[in-house]
Amino acid sequence: MKKILLLLFISFSSLFCENIELNEKQQNYLKEKQIITMCVDPDWEPFEKINKNGIHEGISADLIKILQEKLNIKIELINTKTWEESISFSKEKKCDILSFLNETPKRKEWLTFTDPIFTDPNVLVGRSEKKYIEDISKENLSIALPRETAMSEKFAKDFPNLTIIPTNTEDEAFKLVEEQKADLTLRSMIITAYTIKKNGLFNLKIVGEPKGYENNLRIGVRNDEPILRDILNKAIVTITQKDVDSIVNKYVTIVIEKTNTFTIALWIFGVLVIVIFVILLWNYMLNKKVKNEIKKNEEQQLILIEQKRKAEIGELLGNISHQWKNGLSQISSLNLEMMFMYELKQNLSDNKEFYQRLKETENSIKFMVETMNTFLGYYKIDTDYSTFEIKENIKQVLKLIDIEIKSSKTSIEIINDFSLYVTANKNEWMHIWLNLITNSIKSAKIENIKKPQINITINENSVIFTDNCKGFKNDILKNVQEFKQQGLGLKMSFKILKKSNWSMNIENFNDGAKFIIFNKNSIL
Repeated sequence: MKKILLLLFISFSSLFCENIELNEKQQNYLKEKQIITMCVDPDWEPFEKINKNGIHEGISADLIKILQEKLNIKIELINTKTWEESISFSKEKKCDILSFLNETPKRKEWLTFTDPIFTDPNVLVGRSEKKYIEDISKENLSIALPRETAMSEKFAKDFPNLTIIPTNTEDEAFKLVEEQKADLTLRSMIITAYTIKKNGLFNLKIVGEPKGYENNLRIGVRNDEPILRDILNKAIVTITQKDVDSIVNKYVTIVIEKTNTFTIALWIFGVLVIVIFVILLWNYMLNKKVKNEIKKNEEQQLILIEQKRKAEIGELLGNISHQWKNGLSQISSLNLEMMFMYELKQNLSDNKEFYQRLKETENSIKFMVETMNTFLGYYKIDTDYSTFEIKENIKQVLKLIDIEIKSSKTSIEIINDFSLYVTANKNEWMHIWLNLITNSIKSAKIENIKKPQINITINENSVIFTDNCKGFKNDILKNVQEFKQQGLGLKMSFKILKKSNWSMNIENFNDGAKFIIFNKNSIL
């Protein structure tokens, strides 16, 4: 009675299975078959395994459950201890189906295969220091592969350049790579991710993905019952990608990113673009900051230059006051003599000495006027450029500091072999000579030079200024020549010369300093 009820249940359920239409022959087959026996790989996580309680678990097990529900059939697990034993049982027809495997010519000798129930790429796994392998056929490496697997068969045939190390389990293959007893192993991407996470093998990584060696996993059906294959195919086509993704996410919780050369190149390009952008932005900000600092420095330099100019003007006023005192003293003396002679009622027109004194007084007044005009010319902030003779420019400076030159007993000789002209700001160039001459006079006082001597030689394209005032100390001279240390006067002089494309070399010469002021255009 129970047997009859079971037959009726199977018959009824097969007629009303979920959206799957079976022909009469297929329905009759299921009625007669009642139970379908199945062998699996007992140790192939996360795809499938047989746990300690003898229950089939994993991605394959969950997919098989969906097929059972859709077809309302009973699939019974045949317990085996190894994959080799499952293969042997399948050959001996002790089980009707193998749950999850690749189709190979060798297996087709006793099996027929359903459509793919699951697809997963195979990847090469190596140690973390190994480079990505673009073409495995060009590598002479060892690879650990489990026995009796489809990929083991294919690799032995397709890649004679590889040394295949057979293993009993996938964990053993991974271990051989980890211990550097094998260069590579080949596993499905899902198994690789699962195993690395499960066993903490973070010194391993994916180092390649050979094309054409994907796992198109199917159900293997004994080849004398192709009708069962056709029935299973009708159920397989109803399994959605959503069903598959839901099952996979139960067992593989880490994200796996497939990386190839193009992807790496894109990443490198992206990183380079970011780095270049950051560098350009940094340079822009740095240049902007430098320009601001240069502007501040130039403004500060202008303030210092103006302060020095005012200090020089103060010194020049002192010199001029001395010159004017001499002239005023002469005028005052003449005035007293005239008053005295007038009181004595002498004939002034017959007094030749008196007339000579008048001429000297006139010269003094003329010199005072010229001195004041020169001073006013120097004091005036002039932005105009003109062409002038350098010798005359130097002489104007000598007039301004005539008293200081005489009081220091400095002898100044201008050796003028050429009439050298320059187009520049005349007042600014006066500063150059003023700075050089006053510096020499100060050095002469510090070094207690009894007879200070300055020679200014004017050549065709240069002016050579020398003195006998001991020159620079070696360390100071080196810093001056390397522009590391300059007094404000020298800095001003260099800036003035640069405007006219002139420059200045500084060195010690004999017992003093030597300044060579030259036209840079003349050495091109």
